[in-house]
Amino acid sequence: MMKVNPEPAVWFPTINAGTGTDVFTRRLVDGLRRSNIRAEITWLPHRAEYLPWSVNIPPIPTWVNAVHVNTWLHRRFLPKNLPVTVTSHLCVHDPALRPYKRISQYLYHRFWIKRVERSVLAQATCAVAVSHYTAQQTQRMFGRSNFHIIYNGVDTRRYKPIFRENPNQQFRLLFVGTLSRRKGAELLPLIMNKLGKNFALQCIGFPEAGFSIGPLPENMTILGYVNNEDKLVGLMQSADALLFPTRLEGLPLTVLEAQACGLPVIATGSSSLPEIVENGGTGFLCPENDIFAFACAAEQLANDVELWRNLCREAAQRTQRRFSLEVMVQRYVEIYKAAIATSL
Repeated sequence: MMKVNPEPAVWFPTINAGTGTDVFTRRLVDGLRRSNIRAEITWLPHRAEYLPWSVNIPPIPTWVNAVHVNTWLHRRFLPKNLPVTVTSHLCVHDPALRPYKRISQYLYHRFWIKRVERSVLAQATCAVAVSHYTAQQTQRMFGRSNFHIIYNGVDTRRYKPIFRENPNQQFRLLFVGTLSRRKGAELLPLIMNKLGKNFALQCIGFPEAGFSIGPLPENMTILGYVNNEDKLVGLMQSADALLFPTRLEGLPLTVLEAQACGLPVIATGSSSLPEIVENGGTGFLCPENDIFAFACAAEQLANDVELWRNLCREAAQRTQRRFSLEVMVQRYVEIYKAAIATSL
């Protein structure tokens, strides 16, 4: 008699790190539950990352037939008798990241996290990367070549556009993320100085420890962190474009959220950004560190209302088609089913 492949019932033993990985896990679990897939998170304290032996191994729920973790979870917490799916969100061993790390971060990643990731990837039944760029860098470091690519998904029922006929009279740019060298934050004041009084930039986030963004021009404001998601959506909906001169990303949720809200994105055309921003279609991709190119892209959007409207519309529609939470959930359910099938 032929075996019937059961519906996935997925357990997420997850370190509560306070990062975008936590957001990813919560959203995926919410999406699975909406699709009538049983899914639950067991949150582990942050020290489980660097002192795993100080944390008790949580009991495996009796209903589970699949496990999902990220690459930084120590193998101590991986069940031995269940199929494991692992997701790589960013390859921190990418040589391009080295200039943006403190020496302590570099040593931690090289001598601890790399060992943890190697053992988890070796044990995983299925491996997923959030972008082709992340998959390539992770393959390069660890040798595993059979990665599935599943882009992060946005809840387009919450992140949705409010279409306007015209941009704000003072064209309103938005930056979301930690103000750091990797994010290109020191370029923001230079870009805004070049743009002048007809443009305004609001920054959501604080400077990284030990990093100075420099003196702020009058047309630039730092709002700090916005922990209320509805407020964040409102700020995106009321802006005219996302300014994101980052230097390296595994796959930035911020960009997908902004596009879902109908914001054209002005970003660097490197790492994973070309996979999610269509140059001339949903935004503009600029050469790294090219202040003039970023300013010109913003001016082009502000001066060509028809172009701005078209990019707003296509950004929202393309996100709905390719990067929605429903699309992500469907792909992960396929992966879970394949993992379960290998264990039957």
